[in-house]
Amino acid sequence: MVDVTDEVIKDAQDRFAVSQEGSEANREDYYADWKFSRLNDQWPDAVKKQRRQEGRPVLVINKLPALIRAVVNESRQNKPSMKVSPVDNGADEETAQVIGGLLRSIERVSNADVAYDTAIDHSVTGGFGFFRLSIDWANEDSFSLQAKIDRIPNPLMVHWDTSSTAFDASDWEYAFVSEFMNKKEYKKIYPKGSMIAFDGDTRDDSAEQWINDDHIRIAEYWLKEEKKRKLLQIAVMNPQTGQMETQAVREDQLPIMAKKFFEDGGIDMTVQGGSDEELANAFISASGIEVRQERESMYHDVTRRIINGVEVLEEDNWPGSMIPICPVWGDEIFVDGKRTFKSMIRDAKDSQMMFNFWRSASTELVALAPKSPWVGPKGFIPKGQEAKWASANTRSHSHLEYDPAAGGVPQRQSFAGVPAGALQEAMNSNDDMKAITGIFDSSLGARSNETSGRAILARERQGDVSNFHFLDNLNRAIQYAGNCLLEIIPSVYSPQETIRILGEDRAEEVINLTQQAGGAYQKGLNGEKALYNLSVGRYDVTVSSGPSFATQREETR
Repeated sequence: MVDVTDEVIKDAQDRFAVSQEGSEANREDYYADWKFSRLNDQWPDAVKKQRRQEGRPVLVINKLPALIRAVVNESRQNKPSMKVSPVDNGADEETAQVIGGLLRSIERVSNADVAYDTAIDHSVTGGFGFFRLSIDWANEDSFSLQAKIDRIPNPLMVHWDTSSTAFDASDWEYAFVSEFMNKKEYKKIYPKGSMIAFDGDTRDDSAEQWINDDHIRIAEYWLKEEKKRKLLQIAVMNPQTGQMETQAVREDQLPIMAKKFFEDGGIDMTVQGGSDEELANAFISASGIEVRQERESMYHDVTRRIINGVEVLEEDNWPGSMIPICPVWGDEIFVDGKRTFKSMIRDAKDSQMMFNFWRSASTELVALAPKSPWVGPKGFIPKGQEAKWASANTRSHSHLEYDPAAGGVPQRQSFAGVPAGALQEAMNSNDDMKAITGIFDSSLGARSNETSGRAILARERQGDVSNFHFLDNLNRAIQYAGNCLLEIIPSVYSPQETIRILGEDRAEEVINLTQQAGGAYQKGLNGEKALYNLSVGRYDVTVSSGPSFATQREETR
């Protein structure tokens, strides 16, 4: 149990209340869109109740899931891929390729495809979705850490900084991810924790088990604070070239570099004792590093806390400077200072409701309308045949007798049929849905007048272009995730001696790492493998979508 003051919890509750108020409209719309499109809740409750009491049809012919899948599955077919590029003089192309391979390895180990697909599905259906990053042990029997990309199954679990204006989460100052935990498990992990639940959005109570007495809601509370630290410019001898190369390091990194330097030299500095400052000075003297400049710099410290309603249960520092929750927004709109996120199907809901109404009306006219009555002269039913004629509209009789003395032959009045207006309105509503979403029949696999392959692809591409911003927003979220990973990779993987990476062709390769000074890439001598220092240099991530490597190879063949 972490001992903190009540101010931390009060600050968290205040921030949560601000987020809840600022995102309430978006959350209401998400919930309504999801129920409408996926749970078939497409009739007003009062109308549905009245029609059912009257025995009238309340049909839901839901066309929206097919439109949603047209966009989501386009993303699944064209997987986003991250590419790492060097930015400053301390970085190099070889190390950039290694880091890119490490990002692909992280995606594979994490099943990141599931996280990406879930997030864009939520974005298209409700207006926003999220996935997240985490750090965990590589396995149960290892002390090595690994970064992971995890899915967030319900975006209503997330409360974000609603004062942000950046399209990603780079300017978020706080965030919450609330979830439910079984009380037995809660007591096992936090035996001294209070049984007071954290507030949350009740719309994520999607199952009865979440709201019974066996579960308690807790929250992961992320807070980003601006702080100062000292930055050093040091000159390091590159063993490959014999020349001095400059690089920027934080003052707090020197003790870590010093411990690694002395350990590699067979010197146990823990026996010597002394403070981190003394250890850093000894490292500078022994390694020949020259400190050329120093200055104060601003940085962001990110803290992760697990809290209930009254106390902090866990607390640790995130090694990066950005909150590792990656938003995948829908259609973004700024109006009157408010930020609104729209789903693809929000404007098509009225057309879907009209389609249901007119199809229900036409079904009612055909199936539930009474059969046409028999018309004949007065007295045409013979005595003893009354019961047979009375059931003529409900039963099939082999024959019906009539009295010819009464006049002409009885005749049944023909059914007028469904009004053409009802059928036309249903067709209009169907066309309206296509026009609003920008997804037409050709994008859903229907045949059209085009005959050449080029013309067919061009027609299908019209639907892709209409909703490409949803796919592009996913790419931006993955780019943000890549930049977050670039920040934490040196802290997570540098202590390891080797890492396994994936090439663009998914071939595995084992890479040797080093924490010694001398540049990001140190070429191996005398047949030895090259060494890579992941903490040296600055890199950037770009994201592109397209066919996988295997698909490209097949197309080339």
